[in-house]
Amino acid sequence: KTYGPILSLRFGCRSAVVIQSAALAKEVLKTQDHNFCTRPTLVGQQRLSYNGSDIVFAPYNECYREMRKLCVVHLFSSKKVQSSAPIRQEEVSRMIQKIASLSSASKVINLSDLLMDLTSSIICRLAFGKRYEDEGIERSRFRELLHEVQAMAAAPFFTDYFPFIGGWLDKLTGQSSRLEKLFKDMDEFYEEIINNHLDPSRPKDDNHEDIIDVLLQLRKERRFSFELTLDHIKAVLMNIIVAGTDTSAAVVVWTTTELMKNPSMMRKVQEELRTSIQDKTFIDESDLPKLTYLKAIVKETFRLHNAGPLLVVREAIQKCSVQGYDILPKSLVFVSIWEIGRDPDIWNDPEIFMPERFIGSSIDFRGQDFELIPFGAGRRICPGMLLGVATVELTLA
Repeated sequence: KTYGPILSLRFGCRSAVVIQSAALAKEVLKTQDHNFCTRPTLVGQQRLSYNGSDIVFAPYNECYREMRKLCVVHLFSSKKVQSSAPIRQEEVSRMIQKIASLSSASKVINLSDLLMDLTSSIICRLAFGKRYEDEGIERSRFRELLHEVQAMAAAPFFTDYFPFIGGWLDKLTGQSSRLEKLFKDMDEFYEEIINNHLDPSRPKDDNHEDIIDVLLQLRKERRFSFELTLDHIKAVLMNIIVAGTDTSAAVVVWTTTELMKNPSMMRKVQEELRTSIQDKTFIDESDLPKLTYLKAIVKETFRLHNAGPLLVVREAIQKCSVQGYDILPKSLVFVSIWEIGRDPDIWNDPEIFMPERFIGSSIDFRGQDFELIPFGAGRRICPGMLLGVATVELTLA
């Protein structure tokens, strides 16, 4: 509110703007989406994505459009998400059993760690066909790589903002060597998994085809105007690992925290669950559409406690004007969903957790209502949205 709906910043040689209102977000992500649909070339993101061979950090071009279509149709379609429901249900049941075991032994339960284990297990089973949570050294290695790749994908590099001396400064501070070591370690990790899938003697699960199986088959069929390489597959795996673990776990932790602070809400959603499942022991995903209040709670968490305060940065392609504000070409464009979610011009009592605001409301998070865009909007909306929401809702239920 102090600086208005758009904030202009300067990062070294780069201009940047922060969009802080739903109206301007709609202008950037919908009306002028064609001018803001690409990504900047940032050192860490480019290296870890194999020079933009992925979905999240790739520049907007024909290769990106085909890669996105590949993901939407073959990896994250509604049918694919529904077919993977048994995996999510198995992992949630496993977590519940673990909580019951720890509770009966009067041991401390770290819910954040358990939820991270849960989301990691779901993502690994969907992507690689295996779990890493109960395998000692392998589990430790995976978690270390996960934390490091998340840190380096978001880390600033001097080269991004001071191109003439940035490379030298990144070497001096150790950022360059840290990035290269991580890239080498991640590449070895991907190679091991892919080689295992290429092994003809590998036992296969007839009930579930994991993401690497799908990508390797598409690579073999050569369906695209470009060559789908192993680098493309590795880059997509990086996206899934980074976007699919911490984010879902963080949303569940925040939701649980708010419900513990509001016992009346907890009782209300528990009653809804009991009424919906009736005599069943456990809830399954087919019950979720009936849980109106639970869905309102999830929307309210997305509004007030989204996994990140900003959408993934975009870049202006040409000079343009956004509601009277001039934006230069190559400017970094950030959309603050944290600020939009707390805008008193949109929300009554924005600092209060109040799921009832969504009961009877048409506002949804699928990219058409710019008051609530946790997954972004327009050409760069998150293709894994359905998977993320299914994981969050089932875990909470």
